[in-house]
Amino acid sequence: MKVIGTAIPDIKLIQPVRHGDTRGFLSETYNKRMLAASGITVDFVQDNHSLSAASGTVRGLHFQSPPFAQTKLVRVTRGAIYDVAVDLRAGSPTFGRHVAAILSAEDWNQLLIPVGFAHGFCTLTAEAEVLYKVDQYYSRDNDLGLLWNDPDLAIDWPVEEASAILSEKDRRLPRLRDLPTWFR
Repeated sequence: MKVIGTAIPDIKLIQPVRHGDTRGFLSETYNKRMLAASGITVDFVQDNHSLSAASGTVRGLHFQSPPFAQTKLVRVTRGAIYDVAVDLRAGSPTFGRHVAAILSAEDWNQLLIPVGFAHGFCTLTAEAEVLYKVDQYYSRDNDLGLLWNDPDLAIDWPVEEASAILSEKDRRLPRLRDLPTWFR
């Protein structure tokens, strides 16, 4: 398992090894001991699995507020996504900036997104399946978000606004400048 830094040091790209032969492959997609050796010590408590039927589906940008704020370990088991994490930590030198990565079943890569970041993705293929581990349970009262196409974020999404497929909830999320300070 290889852990790679990104433009925002707290976000990590993780590349598990796949051992393949004529039957297929085997891969350790999560190994607590190996991640701890790289300085990643997170106790995950829940796995989530989403399927987006159409290419151009946007989910997010989502986060949970304290005390239910979540670290996420995101991976794709079918298809590909453009994955984005936005720094919401007030006082951070990277506040309001983002990291984006293409995660795909073919590349078998993962993104570790710590507490204090909003997370979202756009599907690059139809039938994209995304699995992610979180270190806090879901809390409806703490389930919040940030507008995916806020111009202040300058995210270069791979879909035009008019053709993006979003939930009504995600269309109504606030811009960064209207968001209360949740993380210090």
